[in-house]
Amino acid sequence: MAADSEPESEVFEITDFTTASEWERFISKIEEVLNDWKLIGISSGKPLEKGVYTTGAWEEKSDEISFADFKFSVTHHYLVQEPSDRDGKEEPAEDALPLPMQDLLCMNNDFPPRAHCLVRWYGLREFVVIAPAANNDAVLSESKCNLLLSSVSIALGNTGCQVPLFVQIHQKWRRMYVGECQGPGVRTDFEMVHLRKVPNQYTHLSGLLDIFKSKIGCPLTPLPPVSMAIRLTYVLQDWQQYFWPQQPPDIDALVGGEVGGLEFGKLPFGACEDPISELHLATTWPHLTEGIIVDNDVYSDLDPIQAPQWSVRIRKADNPQCLLGDFLNEFFKLCRRKESTDEILGRSAFEEDGKEVADITHALSKLTEPAPVPIHKLSVTNMVHSAKKKIRKHRGVDESPLNNEVLNTILLFLFPDAAEKLADGVESGTSPSTGNNPPENEDYNLFSQFKSAPSDSLTYKLALCLCMINFYHGGVKGVAHLWQEFVLEMRYRWENNYLIPGLANGPPDLRCCLLHQKLQMLNCCIERKKARDEGKRGSVSDRSPGGSSGDAGKGADHSGDNSKETDKEKEVGKSWESWSDSEEEFFECLSDTEDLKGNGQENGKKGGAKEGSKEPVNLKPEGRLHPHGKLTLLHPGEPLYIPITQEPAPMTEDLLEEQSEVLAKLGTSAEGAHLRARMQSACLLSDMESFKAANPGCCLEDFVRWYSPRDYIEEEVVDEKGNVVIKGELSARMKIPSNMWVEAWETAKPVPARRQKRLFDDTREAEKVLHYLAVQKPADLARHLLSCIIHAAVLKVKEEEVLEDISSVKKIIKQIISHSSKVLRFPNPEDKKLEEIIAQIMSVEAIIARARSLKAKFGVEKCENEEEKEDLQRFVNCLLEQPEVSVLGAGRGPAGSVIHKLFVNAQRVSAMPPLDEELRRSGSSDERRLNTGAVSDFPPPTGREVILRTTVPRPAPYSKPLPQRMYSVLTKEDFRLAGAFSADTTFF
Repeated sequence: MAADSEPESEVFEITDFTTASEWERFISKIEEVLNDWKLIGISSGKPLEKGVYTTGAWEEKSDEISFADFKFSVTHHYLVQEPSDRDGKEEPAEDALPLPMQDLLCMNNDFPPRAHCLVRWYGLREFVVIAPAANNDAVLSESKCNLLLSSVSIALGNTGCQVPLFVQIHQKWRRMYVGECQGPGVRTDFEMVHLRKVPNQYTHLSGLLDIFKSKIGCPLTPLPPVSMAIRLTYVLQDWQQYFWPQQPPDIDALVGGEVGGLEFGKLPFGACEDPISELHLATTWPHLTEGIIVDNDVYSDLDPIQAPQWSVRIRKADNPQCLLGDFLNEFFKLCRRKESTDEILGRSAFEEDGKEVADITHALSKLTEPAPVPIHKLSVTNMVHSAKKKIRKHRGVDESPLNNEVLNTILLFLFPDAAEKLADGVESGTSPSTGNNPPENEDYNLFSQFKSAPSDSLTYKLALCLCMINFYHGGVKGVAHLWQEFVLEMRYRWENNYLIPGLANGPPDLRCCLLHQKLQMLNCCIERKKARDEGKRGSVSDRSPGGSSGDAGKGADHSGDNSKETDKEKEVGKSWESWSDSEEEFFECLSDTEDLKGNGQENGKKGGAKEGSKEPVNLKPEGRLHPHGKLTLLHPGEPLYIPITQEPAPMTEDLLEEQSEVLAKLGTSAEGAHLRARMQSACLLSDMESFKAANPGCCLEDFVRWYSPRDYIEEEVVDEKGNVVIKGELSARMKIPSNMWVEAWETAKPVPARRQKRLFDDTREAEKVLHYLAVQKPADLARHLLSCIIHAAVLKVKEEEVLEDISSVKKIIKQIISHSSKVLRFPNPEDKKLEEIIAQIMSVEAIIARARSLKAKFGVEKCENEEEKEDLQRFVNCLLEQPEVSVLGAGRGPAGSVIHKLFVNAQRVSAMPPLDEELRRSGSSDERRLNTGAVSDFPPPTGREVILRTTVPRPAPYSKPLPQRMYSVLTKEDFRLAGAFSADTTFF
């Protein structure tokens, strides 16, 4: 039964030949993609202009298709062209060749310097490539290649597509393509040969012509002439005779003081090695007809000097080492370090017997007890003598990262006032670089875009010094050492009332980096402390207003206006700090109000509410600046005096942020809102107290008229007698119950600014700043100062670019500035974005270094003829910006003659040393003599490219004449033939 059933089952097996096979599906997918991309039908376009393949824009579209489970990518490459008006009006001739076939014969774009390899080999403006999708996949077997080629042929026939279709075969690195292009009654086959070793008969023109003619197999006896384009490429690698002009900075001279400390304020610039490794000279014979020149294995007419066209390209060195780039990268690496200063330098320099910073401050105060003493040339070195002894306990004496000479040079550069004070023998009242009007130019104002610091500031100089030390003097250890010395100098200046140089006057500039703001804050503290101490000394000695400090008072001119004032009141001309001898004085004056001894800014507000209502009117006026001029007090009718008030406390951005967070956390409850208002009204309360002290008997309306005139509304009204009088009253917001202004007015006591609790506690704020500086790790420091370094690098690049005047560099610098201003404006920018900025700056440095290298090699500066000099300069600029540059006048032009000399010199250099070596070897002297007897000006060509073209009927004498083309390239390790052979398919 089993045997009977087998043939029976075969009867019902029906093979369905209507279902599509994998191959048919693959072909239909190709057709589908061609339809989607609208590549169907007749291709139209105008004749190609010269050089359009290089200057025009190339675009590509990709899709993915599969043959069974093998994936292919399909890519359409095309030159973007403007649609011409004629295309729509004129119908192409019926027997017109497809556009790709016309392109095969076009000579305007031979040897494009930058294009897809198929464009270079076949001169096509548009084509489609089918290649294995994965990089490691390859179509290796002949049967698969033929199957793909058949698929392409069928798809082209079915769709009527006239765009050439190529299939990539073999490994991708070989760049092997076969393809086809179809038109009405015509077909072009694209074939290729790729060999590693070149057969001898094909190393010259006559052999290539033989291949071309045999491949065409033209039936006509007098063969139509073959037109030829030939290019020989020569490579110049030996630049030895032109030494690289960049010299690295002379560090010994810099440290030894020959160059001077100012070198620390400059960033280095330029490449340490030649940024151009090779020069490629292409000599081209663009239009030759067969028979005009001879080129065979015995003799060649192809002399590069006689070539009608020369073009040059340069090969840039891969990532040449550049000084500025190295500095930036090394400094940026600091940002990733984790160690603290103490860990880097051993145990803390301030540490002994468990006592930390206090010990050194005590030592410093001992140093400066007999005041005033002029600062020693570099006081820091004396001041930290004991600290250094402690450091040396933990590391060898000579292990200090920075030697004294380098350290002194840097500190003198950062603090030039130290040297001035030593020279003058007296202490100058103000810092030499404070108060100068900053230059209002675009480069100077970059700091506000980059959030760095002005280029003449201490912070900026410090950044440059740390960058230099990090690179040349001990790396992170040197940075930690200098920073430690810097912090000690800051403390010394605070304790001895010496202003910090290189910082603008006034409160911290929030446009600058936080470190700069902290130093400005410290300067504000020193200024206040200095003014207070000088005021105390002045009042003890002569009580004259002339002894006031450099930033003294708001109204010294008016101090003598009021004849009632006593000697004590004459001092009113000084700023409020001049009287505030100490906290103790304040507490004695207001000892009746114990609450005022409270902490912070609320002391004035807590106490005195009860006593405030019982204030006697006949108090003696205190703390007057000058009369208002127009206003009088409403009730007594006396002149209204403007009081001396406290300046509001300066704030750095982190303190402002902290304060806003505290205020936000108070919430929206009534109690929270009230507390927030109290905190914010500390300055208002201080001004009210000063106003009350200056104007006894005044009322809230008087204060409002001076402080906020818009809150006092005046109207003209008619009184009982019929006279028009002006009546004033407080605004609606001032009349709100439990109004903060009213509350504060009732709380305020008549206390002049000099006896009030300070709004700005300079001692506390200075200690906070000094602590902040002391705890900074080198990484934190690098983060703070990176914006300054980028700022300095951009200025350096701009300065160097001006000397070279390269238009592309100007554009890149603008991009760097706009990119940096976006990235650096925010705290803690991402590392990746910072790396991008540094890479951009490095690329500009490399371009400028290349420009200088080319200038030196082409002798632009040495050229005496102005016209030639301009030509050479233009040529050098083009070399930097274009992939390949034509040499005007070929070998006879100014640039051509320089290139010729470079090759001649290189040939001489390369010919001499081997001669000696060869002569030493037995039996090689004759051979050497033969070779060196005629030393050519040029070495053997590195690359030979030949394009052969003709139009012949194929395959029969009566067929349509069609374009034939063959491209050949021969290099040291590569030989390639790429042929496009057209045939008439009407009867074949």
